[in-house]
Formats: sequence, C-alpha cells, structure tokens
Amino acid sequence: MRVIMTSRRRESHRICSVERASQNLSKTHQLKDLSSPENAGKPFQALPVWMRLYVYGMHGISLDILISSVQGFVYTADFKLLGFSSPYLCIAHSITHFALEKMYLQKKSFQGRAVFNFILYPLVYIGIQLLVGKTIVSTNNAKCLSVVNIAVLYLIALYYSQVFLKRFLRLQYHCSKKGTPTALIGMSSQRLPDIIRFLFFGMHGFLDEVLFTSFFNLVENSDQTLTGHTSLWSFLMYGSCSFVVEKLYLYLHYKRGWGAWKRLPIYILFIYTWEFSWGLGLRQYNACSWDYSHYPLNFKGLVTLVYLPGWICISLYQDMLSNVLLRVVCAESKISKLSAKGRH
Repeated sequence: MRVIMTSRRRESHRICSVERASQNLSKTHQLKDLSSPENAGKPFQALPVWMRLYVYGMHGISLDILISSVQGFVYTADFKLLGFSSPYLCIAHSITHFALEKMYLQKKSFQGRAVFNFILYPLVYIGIQLLVGKTIVSTNNAKCLSVVNIAVLYLIALYYSQVFLKRFLRLQYHCSKKGTPTALIGMSSQRLPDIIRFLFFGMHGFLDEVLFTSFFNLVENSDQTLTGHTSLWSFLMYGSCSFVVEKLYLYLHYKRGWGAWKRLPIYILFIYTWEFSWGLGLRQYNACSWDYSHYPLNFKGLVTLVYLPGWICISLYQDMLSNVLLRVVCAESKISKLSAKGRH
C-alpha cells in the first residue's frame, strides 16, 4: 500500500510539474518571434522574410479567387467557377499581411486576448484592406456592398488570427549548410505533411494562372489593371499535378541521379495527360474554363503545344521550389515534448 501511495504522489507531482511548465511555455514561447537575433546560428529558424512575403501574397490571391468565384457562382450558377485577382493585389497582400504579422506577434502584450482576437485585430485588418482598396464583392446596392464587404473582411480577419497565423508561424526553416537536400529527405518525421504540400502547390497554381492571364490581358487588351483570372478547379488540378511532379523529382533526381533534361520529358508527358484528363472531365459538366481551339497544335481544344515553353519553365521552377520546401519543417511543440517526458 505504501508503495502504491508513494508512486501516486510521484505521478501527481510529475503531472503538476508538466502542467506548470506547459503554462510557462505557453506564456513565453507561444508568440515568440523566431527571427530575433538570439536565434541566429541555430539550424532551425523562422521562415525567411522573403518566403513569408511570398506565401502571404500567394495566400491572399487564393482568397481573392475563392471569394470572387463563389460570388460569381451565386449570381450566374456558372460551374466554371472563375475567380479574379491581380499582381497588384498580390503585392498588397504581401506587404499588409507582413505588417499584420508583426502586430499578431505582440498579442501577448494585451491583457484581454478576446479584445485582441475579436475586436482589435479585425478592426486593423479591415481598415488596412479598405485603405488599399481591396474590394471583395461588387453589386449595385451600395448598402449591401458595405455590409457584406465588412462582414466578409471580418471573417477573413478571424481566419488569419485564429487559424492561419497560428499554424503558419510554427513553420521553421533549416538554414544550416550541412543540411543537404539528400540529408533533408531522410528527415521524414519533420518534413511538411503531404496535405500542406498539396495546399501550397494549389495556391501556387492560382498565382501562376493570375500572373499568366494578367500578362496576356496587358499585351492583348492593354489592360493596365493587370486583372488575371483562373478557375477554382485549378486549385485541385495544380495541387495534385505538382504534388506528383514533386514526387517524381525527388525519386528521379536524388535516387536515380537523372539530370533536368532527362526528367523534363516525363514531367511534360504527365502534365499534358493531367490537363487533358481534367479538361475532358470538366467539359462533360460545362465546367472547363479553357479552350485552345483557336491555337495551333491543339488537341480537342484541351491541350496545345504553344504552351510547351511555359510548362518547361514551370517544371524547372518547381524543382527549385521542391528544394526549398525540403528545408521547411513543422516545429514540434515543446509542450508536447514535456508531456511526452512526463508520461515516461
């Protein structure tokens, strides 16, 4: 009996110590800026500034496409689900959300977390978005425009503060020169989960399409607003296609030792097969947003060799992105580590 009581007291003391350590860590480390000088020289640091700006711009464009495509479907019931954004908005998203990130990292300075989460941060977010002229909806009813616009912006602000930033700022970058791509591939337990990689490639597909179509609108229509468009279906197409191409790159390059020009034919063959298959399926429901019938060297209007140089450039660029993503890891929570130690 004494042995049992002693073991219970020890277990209770261990649990209490873990809980106290968890509380202290949540206060001191939860919103710590990992890019501070004290973290310099460590193998894992916060994502570089350029990478955070890159993701903020790409993520902002994705929300533009999502909101405008849903709005268009409500009014037209068009299953092509076209959405719109522009390089100007991409730059605005990058700068404004980088500034909002700095504000978010000061969250611990506020006594009332609810006030910060549900009032202060959303108000600042809405004010900045309105200041840069970001329009979410367009309708003839000005009152409806104002109410819906503010409501949507408020919900997006909550999404950023309660979901996106909480997870995004946990990502870390392996900046050590010793971390070669081959060695990083072996760190399977710390690599980004497949679902995160899929989401990244889907958002990057939106970015590619908006940049491409905005450039053509500028050249063909002299559209200085640089408005670009894409379909909501493109997220699934690019996300899945790039995900597979990345797997091909990691296998063919690091395991088989194939060079870029040896890998490219396989990339291109898969890309064209994937685009044709998706186009053929979407066309059955009048949801295919592209038609290359007016281009030479097209097949059934779904693929064309005119875009071959573009696909080659995108494929080579994705190999570079894959090498960068190999260095991005999900930081393991220190609280979970302490809890795991307490259980042993």
